[in-house]
Amino acid sequence: MKPESRTFLKNLLETPSPSGFETRGQKLWVDYVKPFADRVEVDAYGNAFATINPEGSPKILLAGHVDEIGMMISYISDEGFLYFKGIGGIDQTLVRGQRVMVHGEKGAVPGVTGLLAIHLQEPDDRKKVPPLHEMYIDIGASSRKEAEKLVSVGDAVTYAAGFQELAGGRFAARGCDNRIGAWAATEALRLVAKDRKNLKACVVALSTIQEENGLYGATMAGYSIHPDVALVVDVTHATDIPNCSKPKFGEVTLGKGPVLSIGSSNHPVVNERLRGVAKKAKISLQVETNPRWTGTDADAIFSQKGGIPTTSIGVPNRYMHSPVEMIQFSDLQETAELLAAFALSAKKDEKFGVSLG
Repeated sequence: MKPESRTFLKNLLETPSPSGFETRGQKLWVDYVKPFADRVEVDAYGNAFATINPEGSPKILLAGHVDEIGMMISYISDEGFLYFKGIGGIDQTLVRGQRVMVHGEKGAVPGVTGLLAIHLQEPDDRKKVPPLHEMYIDIGASSRKEAEKLVSVGDAVTYAAGFQELAGGRFAARGCDNRIGAWAATEALRLVAKDRKNLKACVVALSTIQEENGLYGATMAGYSIHPDVALVVDVTHATDIPNCSKPKFGEVTLGKGPVLSIGSSNHPVVNERLRGVAKKAKISLQVETNPRWTGTDADAIFSQKGGIPTTSIGVPNRYMHSPVEMIQFSDLQETAELLAAFALSAKKDEKFGVSLG
């Protein structure tokens, strides 16, 4: 991975972008992609897309969502404690005893999620997880008036965990789901730009908003961009940990390459091309089965305007929706290379529909 690409990855992962509050992450993405894109646009809700070779055909969309899970301040008590609601699929078992950042109008305010010390809990209560509305954030304020000088109802909250390189060519951070997908789309566009003399297609890299709330950004952007084919990058569960059932969830391993999704919205012709492209580029592919839905932006894009041939490509991720999501650098880099190779393999005006002949 190029040093500049690695720096962009770290900066993107450390930029707070909860669903509905993606502006900072999108600005970083747009500023990074501008030098090698022919055109960069932002829609009414903040989806950002960058295009190379706009007159080319087919139009190929490379998409990843930039938003992350988080929290939102919903009430400030007289004593200065902050109560909150979840943004996206918050794991309630992980919330207590965490360092957090409240993103107020005047800047980020550090805090901690409070908890009753184990010594003070009744034995039966030690086995229970309180509902979110009973949890709170302590920023050190002694009153509502003092707290309101720093934060307001409606402010977004993220865990304070940052980017951390680990052994084995891996890293951990909050929000890998799915800033790494937005990164992969950008990196693929950069690789395509280097080889644009061989490019026949129009290639659009898309960083979507509000996937965690309901695939909202992809629904908007899929309709407005209306590509001929779409490759959606998101994280998928790495099951190579001691307490995960492979018979139930399948086998996906860190370091063994991107994961091709089979079934539901995943288009068989696009999947066949991806397999061929991966083989030629010597990129190993893993597979996962999604017989009903993928749970990614692919589900929102594929049904737009009569149907868009779409496939979801997963990057193996341990500990999803936690502050310590873990990714292998090589899996992420190979995902970007696969996207770029697919785009460069497209023939002029090529179609990807199912043939019944």
